[in-house]
Amino acid sequence: MTLEALAREAFAPAGVLGRAADAFQPRAGQTDMAGAVARTIENGGVLVVEAGTGVGKTFAYLVPALLSGERVLLSTATKTLQDQLFGRDLPRLAEALGLPVRMALLKGRGSYLCPHRLELARQDASLPDRSAVRTLAKVEEWARTTRTGDLAEMPGLDERSPVIPLVTSTRENCLGAQCPKFRGCHVNAARREALAADVVVINHHLFFADLAVRESGMAELLPTVRVAIFDEAHQLNETGVQFLGKQLGTGQLLDFTRDMLAAGLQFARGLVDWQTLAAGCERGARDLRLAVGRAGGGSRLRWTGRVPDEVAADAWGEALDALQDALEQAAEGLSSVSEIQPDFVRLHERAALLAQRVAAFTAAAAPGSVRWLDVGTQLRLVESPLDIAEAVRDKLLKTGREEEDADRRSWVFTSATLGDDARLRWFTEPCGLEEAEVLRVGSPFDYASQAAVYVPEGMPKPNDPGHSGAVAALAHAAVRRLGGRTMVLTTTLRALRAVGEELQARFSGTGEVEVLVQGQWPKRRLIERFREGSAGGQPGCVLVASASFWEGVDVPGDALQLVIIDKLPFPPPGDPLVEARSQRLETQGRSPFNDYFVPEAAVALKQGAGRLIRRESDQGLLVVCDPRLVTMSYGRRLLAALPPMRRLADKAAFAEALGSLTRTSTMATGAGHPSL
Repeated sequence: MTLEALAREAFAPAGVLGRAADAFQPRAGQTDMAGAVARTIENGGVLVVEAGTGVGKTFAYLVPALLSGERVLLSTATKTLQDQLFGRDLPRLAEALGLPVRMALLKGRGSYLCPHRLELARQDASLPDRSAVRTLAKVEEWARTTRTGDLAEMPGLDERSPVIPLVTSTRENCLGAQCPKFRGCHVNAARREALAADVVVINHHLFFADLAVRESGMAELLPTVRVAIFDEAHQLNETGVQFLGKQLGTGQLLDFTRDMLAAGLQFARGLVDWQTLAAGCERGARDLRLAVGRAGGGSRLRWTGRVPDEVAADAWGEALDALQDALEQAAEGLSSVSEIQPDFVRLHERAALLAQRVAAFTAAAAPGSVRWLDVGTQLRLVESPLDIAEAVRDKLLKTGREEEDADRRSWVFTSATLGDDARLRWFTEPCGLEEAEVLRVGSPFDYASQAAVYVPEGMPKPNDPGHSGAVAALAHAAVRRLGGRTMVLTTTLRALRAVGEELQARFSGTGEVEVLVQGQWPKRRLIERFREGSAGGQPGCVLVASASFWEGVDVPGDALQLVIIDKLPFPPPGDPLVEARSQRLETQGRSPFNDYFVPEAAVALKQGAGRLIRRESDQGLLVVCDPRLVTMSYGRRLLAALPPMRRLADKAAFAEALGSLTRTSTMATGAGHPSL
């Protein structure tokens, strides 16, 4: 029997999945996707699958992957999704299929406790505050019992804690085999488990970090894997370009300075003037930030010539020169004590590498790349390729082709949203996958009866100063009727603050609704509270969010029944990377607006709308507070990209739909769980 036949049999009504899970419901789209994945695994090649919400894409690729008996690499967008795959979906499915599968979870080194760095942190007198001291004590206690060292397993650890960088390693500060704690290294233990496993779960950041520097352990792992599957693949391009260029941040410089000073005073006090060296590097980082001043605050600053726009050439050049001198002096001082302690060898390498990066940013940018400054409290110098197409073609699809069975290597890329045309060009072109087989599997949800979309009448134009206030007013009225159950998604942080503050002011002291705003709590805590809704006598919730909340947030049932989007999510036209991509399309004789801006907006709009209906029993409304969706010609294309919801014609229809939600809302009971 072929692998495709085996996979299809597993998804049959009387198949193994139906016998193993009461909630399993056969879906034609899920079975078709599983068949396509099975064919690709069996025959080799590249498959791109857009699987709409509710298809059950996770099991659609896991079933044929496990049944194949091949070594499999699974890459996800985030560490949270990694944990879900490794901790829930894979074990559940392997048990259902009766397969003895050895699984491993591999994250970047920043996710694991470093025993050596923990020891150094104990002796660091510069912890920021008492809270950090208490957190460090909890980490020490947890370190005595953890087997994996994965910080995600530590209860109550805030992912934003300033202690985390102090107790984890980076590629720059890891001592490798020279580390006195090498035998107990959690990173190396995770890599050893990965090399011995049948299925390895990684994330896109780790994958592209390895493509860039060949250091994450993937260099040994990837050649032994014949099947690679990338879930949430819509994030691949933007993740990849972060790693395939050059970066230099003042945060990196300050971390190096702190580590050099701590190691110098601990292991070689009096042999080198560590205070002077550290002061020089710290001053160099500070002066580089000061050279930019207030220019482009909180944004990306264009950098097309020798000097970034809005920055004084003399001050910029002097700051780079002084920084390079300070780093070279630090490297010289570290070299003189390198035989005393392995830390000094690694610190010397870091100083030399940072000096090289400074020198690289004084030279011209590489052809086909774009430069910019990320300007905030810290400063980050970035040089990036425009996309990952060349890297994927040269480093990924050609990997291992010298082997006999190289042509049978299988690559699968899947996500709920990959484009708005039949060939999914939004995804395939920048990822170098134009020749891939493409499959689009529609959602099984009945959107026409489950959801409706409304574009409010009389809404101010998107750039009108009163637009955010109007969004907040509409949200306030709707939230009061629903008692919460609302997510407001904004396209900018400025709108996030404006809408969030307005709603908090309107609901302050009423006890009606709790207004949650991104940034005020950790993301995980915000989502947990929002999912709780009014359970246990709590007030209902409205969540105002931007950026990462547009995707990957799953709130089934009636905890979320209204999604309000403030504006059409076009890319920011002044962004240097957006400008460079637009200019490249113009040189190719193509339309940047039609071939880049509209597809980007269509995909983002689809992702935002995808928060609404997560189960067959869900009911909800989508409100897009941007009149361009119905007044501009491209609006038809954007509406066509949305799930096939019914349209609400006017305010009265919207009010009736809201009233219907308040009358009929019931919690989903797990029917048709999309993971199956």
